Amino acid sequence: MKPNKKINVLICDDHSVFREGVRSILSGEPDMVVVGQASNGAEGVKKARELNPDVILMDIAMPVMRGFDATRRVVKIDPHIRILMLTVYDDEDLVARCLSAGAAGYVLKDAPPEQLVYAIRTVARGERYLSPKALKGVIGGLTAGAPQVSTRYDLLSDREREILVLLAEGDSLKEVASLLNLSVKTVDAHKYNIMRKLDVHDRTELIRFAIRQKLIAS
Repeated sequence: MKPNKKINVLICDDHSVFREGVRSILSGEPDMVVVGQASNGAEGVKKARELNPDVILMDIAMPVMRGFDATRRVVKIDPHIRILMLTVYDDEDLVARCLSAGAAGYVLKDAPPEQLVYAIRTVARGERYLSPKALKGVIGGLTAGAPQVSTRYDLLSDREREILVLLAEGDSLKEVASLLNLSVKTVDAHKYNIMRKLDVHDRTELIRFAIRQKLIAS
């Protein structure tokens, strides 16, 4: 970032009241401007393309596309966009997954406003930031050169991850096809591949997997 340039921030969260609260906090900072808001990961990726923000505040648990998947896509589009996860989860596996996807930092939603502001400035400078709670959980596992642990979820393509979430949330094949502009036959083929890769055999097991991975709320 150039000196004296304002930090353009995109807020990506599925709760409009929370987004407005964050926007209100940042509006009082002379070096920051909120350039847009998104209500899910897919919309966040779209607006990242359109608005080219310096920093994206990214929630994890959102409809359509989860935060770590959206993060991975944004980083592919423009690695200069810095992504700061802003979530209620302090689970060390989730922190590690988000950082592996390309996030520059991780802040919990119960953090005081000044910590959030500091974190935004830190990642905007090109540095990393982990809130104290998140850092405590992962400090042992993020040592230099530590191998990344793959899970069955990592075997899924971006499209399969989108469909997994929608199916786990209770959408029918027809509803998923309509939402993603695909044919029912295509969605059914993706469903078969998802269940094969995850080694699950019915929708109940699919839902349990999604809950364990914190892809949907329990």
